[in-house]
Amino acid sequence: MYYSSGNYEAFARPRKPHGVDGKTAWFVGAGQASLAGAAFLIRDGQMPGDKITILEELKLPGGALDGIKEPKKGFVIRGGREMENHFECLWDLYRSIPSLEVEGASVHEEFYYLNKDDPNYSLQRATINRGEDAHTDGLFTLNDKAQKEILRLFLATREEVEDVRIDEVFTDEFFSSNFWLYWQTMFAFEKWHSALEMKLYIHRFIHHIGGLPDFSALKFTKYNQYESLVLPLYTWLLDQGVKFQFSTVVTDVDFEFDGDKKTATKIHYVSEGVEGSQDLGTNDLLFMTIGSLTENSDEGDHHTPAKLNTGPAPAWDLWRRIAAKHEGFGRPDKFAGDIDKSKWESCTVTTLDPTIPKYIQKICKRDPFSGKVVTGGIVSVRDSSWQMSWTVNRQPHFKQQPKDQIVIWVYGLIVDKPGDYVKKALQDCTGEEITQEWLYHLGVPEADIPELAANSAKAVPCMMPYVTAFFMPRRAGDRPDVVPEGSMNFAFIGQFAESPTRDCIFTTEYSVRTPMEAVYTLLNIERGVPEVFNSTYDVRTLVAATSRLRDGKMVDLPGPKKVREKVLGKLESNQVGELLAEYELIPSVGSTRKIRNDAVDMNGTVAK
Repeated sequence: MYYSSGNYEAFARPRKPHGVDGKTAWFVGAGQASLAGAAFLIRDGQMPGDKITILEELKLPGGALDGIKEPKKGFVIRGGREMENHFECLWDLYRSIPSLEVEGASVHEEFYYLNKDDPNYSLQRATINRGEDAHTDGLFTLNDKAQKEILRLFLATREEVEDVRIDEVFTDEFFSSNFWLYWQTMFAFEKWHSALEMKLYIHRFIHHIGGLPDFSALKFTKYNQYESLVLPLYTWLLDQGVKFQFSTVVTDVDFEFDGDKKTATKIHYVSEGVEGSQDLGTNDLLFMTIGSLTENSDEGDHHTPAKLNTGPAPAWDLWRRIAAKHEGFGRPDKFAGDIDKSKWESCTVTTLDPTIPKYIQKICKRDPFSGKVVTGGIVSVRDSSWQMSWTVNRQPHFKQQPKDQIVIWVYGLIVDKPGDYVKKALQDCTGEEITQEWLYHLGVPEADIPELAANSAKAVPCMMPYVTAFFMPRRAGDRPDVVPEGSMNFAFIGQFAESPTRDCIFTTEYSVRTPMEAVYTLLNIERGVPEVFNSTYDVRTLVAATSRLRDGKMVDLPGPKKVREKVLGKLESNQVGELLAEYELIPSVGSTRKIRNDAVDMNGTVAK
């Protein structure tokens, strides 16, 4: 397996791998990683679909990419996914999956057309004082000290920030900035999370620094992630003959170790309450999703709080059993060993009449019933004790959603502190009480809140004990390699497998990259896996990001006036000076073309 970039490799169709006709494939879990892996086996590995079996604990595929209607509770979305242009593996996959919405188009083309016609951006990123504009005004408000702290993290080696917390790298000046408000609420980082993961995120998305304040960097699907991403892929795999075995919990995997060689020899599982097993040989490929951010999720309803389930967790327990068999199989308790630091709660609120949508429109400045972008991403409540954020995506968010209803996703990063209106911890609140707290921060008159929460909305809270487990401080070896050294027939996939690239987790891209690397390695497919977008090595991107992080303030050159003029003179006749002036880091020199700093977008679009 190797990495590539450019059209030469992207447009290539690999030849059939040697020996594939004699192989079978087994997947643990039916989340996006397994669905993508099965698709790559069929498309690029040319393995017949009926040779592929996917074992899944739940009764439907998709894993964390969900979106369902519970008949008695209402619509449920545990979380949302933000996407961008340079999810190279994701779009490589979905260019081959037929759209269920647009005849003759792929899912990628459907997504492309949607976001061309209705580009995403926010008109109000944050509120304060019960629905008032927090006036972040597109600024990062990073002082010199905070800027130096970001630069220090950016330049640090991975080894320097292994097992280091974010609050061990940054000080209060940084945490009081708009940058941290944007960053924390957009990605769900906490101060005790991994500085290494934050570093990887900065490198991975540095080309989108300018889009953080208004979400112009992001793109979203038409409907919820299950109907827009999972269902087309699942439908295509069924058409190819892939077999799905639902209500099946994989409990263990046996391995044989012969010198440096490692071979998976048997899968143990319980299906519909009956124990079973599957023998494996070197021609039987096994792809294992380990860990789970949505494991032990619990849903309440409008009148019942969600519960914090700290009991047995099948996905994590499976990884623990596997990890005990070899030191190269990772350390799951580095991620799942402290639920208090990996949990938070979300809530899906559905409006039942036109009253609440009027308050939504006042903040987002768009008609929520238009069918187009509404909030354009999360609206963060700056003074919320729960660190609440909420979002309204394009409506309807579900195909079966009534046209007069709006579905809102609300989440809180702090679940154990009393709210500002509801004097209870988020984790102890019913859907109705969470709706009350949200309405309070929307600016609904306090006298109207109880009535509206009781009769104008229906809410489903969801507690997720492991939702940010992958952000826990870690070091090399805590996650197993996608294909461990010496593996003859198995791979680890998903968010807790270690890709050798500098890609980052908690993305749909990572859930597709790891199975692509696994399939291409085990079948020796003669096509490159797309490398991570190299914006962090693009000097133009670095200069543009520097300018945005300084809120457009030019760099003060040191020394006396004559020295500064001499330095600027030296820069006047070369490309470096033109570049710095173009992005307004220094005064314009010579014939340098000036552009508005806040309109810079390296993808060729203009930030709104």
